[in-house]
Amino acid sequence: MPIVRGRPRPPTPEELERLDAMSEEEVQANALSDPDNPPLSEARLNRMVIGRIVRQARESVRMSQAEFARAFQITLARLRDAEQARANTDPVLVNYVKLIAADPERARRIIEQDVV
Repeated sequence: MPIVRGRPRPPTPEELERLDAMSEEEVQANALSDPDNPPLSEARLNRMVIGRIVRQARESVRMSQAEFARAFQITLARLRDAEQARANTDPVLVNYVKLIAADPERARRIIEQDVV
């Protein structure tokens, strides 16, 4: 099975067989005991979903983080934090990025307008 960016690697037949042989309690105990991969909290999972939305929106307009931040007047640090799920992202930023992805040229025109 091919590897697809943004999707986890599919388990091998051997891994599936080993997991199928384990009870639910054993699976949970293994997950909790892994110091390199602790279970994710609900808050962390939500940040990751938002990070993916922000990254996909930026990639849809084919810009680097620096280009996107400069063009749409977002601080580069804030954009990076959002994409990498390092901080809780303001819903206003998420919606702004969605609007940019939907119509980047209109967003640019609006930003360039003089405000009286």
